[in-house]
Amino acid sequence: MKKFLILIPCFLFSEADAQEIQPVSPEKMNIIKTNVTAYAFRNINLSYERAINQWFSLNIGFGTMTQGKVPFINSFLKDEDEKRFQNLRVKSTNFTIEPRFYIGKGYGKGFYFAPYYRYSDVSSNSFDFYYDYDAVDGNTYQIPLKGQGSTSGNSGGLMVGVQFFLTRSQNLVLDFWIAGAHYGSGKGDFTMTSNYVLTPEMQAQLKQEIENLDIPFVDYTVETNANGAKIKVDGPWAGFRSGLSIGYRF
Repeated sequence: MKKFLILIPCFLFSEADAQEIQPVSPEKMNIIKTNVTAYAFRNINLSYERAINQWFSLNIGFGTMTQGKVPFINSFLKDEDEKRFQNLRVKSTNFTIEPRFYIGKGYGKGFYFAPYYRYSDVSSNSFDFYYDYDAVDGNTYQIPLKGQGSTSGNSGGLMVGVQFFLTRSQNLVLDFWIAGAHYGSGKGDFTMTSNYVLTPEMQAQLKQEIENLDIPFVDYTVETNANGAKIKVDGPWAGFRSGLSIGYRF
């Protein structure tokens, strides 16, 4: 019995020593980041990345663009068309799920390929729009309208990037989105209303004016009536991604 009692503490100490010498993984599996380049476009964003193993992680991101001018509107609208939307303001939100496959050292470090899903929503303020109606009497009349609406899209894509650990403690992270593109479908509705009762001739010209805007990456149809126009977005939804994120690893 005495021998048994002496063996108990020996056994406990040996178990404690065994636990102390068991290897503990030095890898930090979580990263919180924000894309700093997106702030130039009023896009407030945050993402969380969780490493599942050395070569695979899951990144989830959310972003919201505060209401303001449409970015790069002059790149897809002519100067005379842009003037019709002088007080147009938009806001948007997006949610992205992004599995990442790392090559090289992994655990969130090195080059990666990332297929992803993105949900996007865009809405406008109540904005002014006008068009010039060429009447049968030879005169041109400016017809004002008020517009408003929203649209949303679901898309999938692929991004290629590289992520670095910047400090000796490997806490500070730099994530360079080299290039990404996504494609899917979007739906939405916009309305334009006028204080004037539009004749069939006025409606026909309004329909042609809106269709001639030829906004890229979006398919839309236009229906007009005596009160104005309805624009239905129903077609392809495409976008591009690039940027530079700063994060903290823990």
